[in-house]
Amino acid sequence: MSKKTIIFLCLLILSPIIIYFLWPSDENRIKKLFREGAKAVQEENLDEVMSKVSFNYSDDHSMTYLIIKDGMKKVFQQMDSISVEYEIKNIEIRDKAALVELDLRVVASFGQDTGYVLGDIDKPAHMTFYLDKERGKWLVGKTKGIRLYF
Repeated sequence: MSKKTIIFLCLLILSPIIIYFLWPSDENRIKKLFREGAKAVQEENLDEVMSKVSFNYSDDHSMTYLIIKDGMKKVFQQMDSISVEYEIKNIEIRDKAALVELDLRVVASFGQDTGYVLGDIDKPAHMTFYLDKERGKWLVGKTKGIRLYF
């Protein structure tokens, strides 16, 4: 066997192992979803925020993707200096669905006033997010814990 053949066979055998260790896990992808989502809210980037929400979003309060998008647009117009702090408490993954529980604090400015919008210093707001894996991406499909009024 030539050196090229041996190198090719080694790469062929090692590539699945390398991909396994370098490919991000579902848990890491979910953590990235929340990290990027919090950053997008702080930057008031509506398109980036909505890229984390499923078009099929539906919750117990009749909220849908379009209602959330319109509501977030209004929030970004009314608030400034939004700061999001969160702590992921639990992640449960089952096939193409996941449940994520987190504690959340949001501070924002309304004109001259600044204060907590969600949670407070002593007690954060507790939320549950139900995620769906769509087209290889984790997206928020439903939430519980806080009723949003837009």
